[in-house]
Amino acid sequence: MSTRDIVFIALFAALMAVLGTFPALQVPLINVPITAQSMGVMLAGGILGARRGTLAILLFIVIVLAGLPLLSGGRGGLAVLAGPTVGFFLGWLPAAFVTGLLTERFMPKLNFVTAFLAAVAGGIVVLYACGIPGISLVTGTPLLTAAKGSLAFIPGDLVKAGLAAAIIVTVSKAYPLIETRTARRAG
Repeated sequence: MSTRDIVFIALFAALMAVLGTFPALQVPLINVPITAQSMGVMLAGGILGARRGTLAILLFIVIVLAGLPLLSGGRGGLAVLAGPTVGFFLGWLPAAFVTGLLTERFMPKLNFVTAFLAAVAGGIVVLYACGIPGISLVTGTPLLTAAKGSLAFIPGDLVKAGLAAAIIVTVSKAYPLIETRTARRAG
C-alpha cells in the first residue's frame, strides 16, 4: 500500500466524520436516525474503489469504537454495538465494498446511471440487508416490521445515491482514483 493510498483512506475516514456533524432526522417508528454518513460510504467505495473504500470505512469504524463521538448525534464507543443502528454501522463495510466493486466494473464507461446503480446496490440494498436484521435483533421488533419501518429511509437514500453518483462521476473524470484493468496491465 502506497503513501497515497493511506492518505486517501484517512481522507475518506475524515469525510465520514464531517458528514456526522450534519443533524440527524429521527424516524419515530424504529428509532433509527437518517444521517448523511451513508452517503459517505457510497462516496468512499465509488471514488476509492472496493479495497481502499472499505479500508477507509474500517478506519472510521475503529476510531468510533475507540470512543470518538463521530457518529451523527455525537455517538461513539462500544455502546454503538448495542444500539439499533449496529447493523447499519457494521453494514457500512460491505456497502462500501460492493459500491466500490461495482464502480470498478463500470469504470471504463462510468456515467451517472452506472454510478447511481453502484451506489444503490451497495449503499442501499446491501446496507439495508445488514441494517434491518440489526434493528430486529437489538429491539426485538419482528423483521417485517423493521423492514416496513425502514421504508421511510428509501426516498432520502435515493437522493443521497443520486448526489453520490454525480460526485463519483465528476471526481472520476477530473481526478480518477480507480485504475481500469487496462491501466493496471500497462503499469
